Amino acid sequence: MKRVVTFGEIMLRLSPPGYTRFIQTNSYDASFGGGEANVAVSLALFGVHASFITRLPGHEIGRAAAGALRRYGVDTSGIVFGGDRVGIYFLEKGASQRPSKVIYDRAGSSLATAGEGDFDWESVLAGADWFHFTGITPALSDSVAALCLSACRTAKAMGVTVSCDLNYRKNLWSREKAGSVMSKLMPYVDICIANEEDAADVFGIRAENTEVSRGALSREGYEEVARSLSRRFGFKKAAITLRSSISASDNRWAALLFDGEKCMHSREYPIHIVDRVGGGDSFCAGLIYGLLSGFDDQKALEFAVAASCLKHTVEGDFNTVTVDEVLRLAQGDGSGRVQR
Repeated sequence: MKRVVTFGEIMLRLSPPGYTRFIQTNSYDASFGGGEANVAVSLALFGVHASFITRLPGHEIGRAAAGALRRYGVDTSGIVFGGDRVGIYFLEKGASQRPSKVIYDRAGSSLATAGEGDFDWESVLAGADWFHFTGITPALSDSVAALCLSACRTAKAMGVTVSCDLNYRKNLWSREKAGSVMSKLMPYVDICIANEEDAADVFGIRAENTEVSRGALSREGYEEVARSLSRRFGFKKAAITLRSSISASDNRWAALLFDGEKCMHSREYPIHIVDRVGGGDSFCAGLIYGLLSGFDDQKALEFAVAASCLKHTVEGDFNTVTVDEVLRLAQGDGSGRVQR
C-alpha cells in the first residue's frame, strides 16, 4: 500500500447552523478540519495509507481532533502532543450573492508554537512515497516555516515525492512574506497545485484576460501561469483549479495540468454548493491518488476534478466519498439519480 504523509494544522470548525449568520445564531455546529488533514482523510477513504503529522494539546479537545481523523482511517501515530490550544475557525456559509465568511482564532496554537525538536523528519518519512503540505502551514509562524523547509529537504534527500498546494491566505500573512517564504520551499516541490488566484497572490504570476470577481477565466491565460510556475521553480507538474463563480451557491469547476510540455484540461462541472470548504484539498487528494495509482495524467486530472466536485455536495471539511463514486462521476454519470 502506498503511504502519503501530510503536515499541517487541524482546527476546530465552528459554524452557525445552516445559513444562519454570525450575528443571528445562538449555537454553533462543531467539527474539525484543515488543509492537510482534509487531504489525509480523502486519501484514507480511497484506501491509501495516509499519515497526518501535527502538534496538538494533550487535553480533551486535542485528543478529539486526533480521534476525528482516526474515525476515517488516518494514521495519527505521528501526532505530537504539546502546547496549549487547538486553532479555531468560524465559518458563516454564504448563499446566492452573499459570500461565505471565515474568522480565524488560531494565534498561539500548538502547531504555531512548535519547534525543530518536535519532529524527527527521517523517522516521520520512513517508508513514505509522498509528502504533502500547503502554503497555510508555513504562514502560521516563522518556526513552522522552518519546519516545512526541514521536512521538504528531508523528503527530497529520501527520494519522496513532494507536493504543495499554494493556498494563499491573506488573513495569515502578506503577499510579500508569502512570496519570500514560499520561494525557498518551491525548489523541493515536484508537483505544485494552485487555484485561480494563488499564483498571482504569492508569486505575482497573473493570467491574462481574466477577471476572477466576475467569474471570467481565460483558459490560455492559466496555461501560461502553469508554464511560468514550472519554468521558475522546475516543477515536474503544475495543476491549477479553475472556479468560475456565478454566485456563492453556484459555480463552474474545472482544472488543468501541465506536465512540463503540454497542458491538459478537465471537463467542467456546474455545481450547486452545499459546502465549498475543502474543495481544493479534495482536488489535491484526488490528484495524489490518481498519480500514485498509475493513472495517466489526463485520467488523474479527471479523477481529481470529479472528487472535488463531489466534495462541494458534502457538509464539513472532509470529503467522505469513495473511489467508486468518484470514478462514476468522472466517467460521465452526473445525473444524481438514487443508487439502489
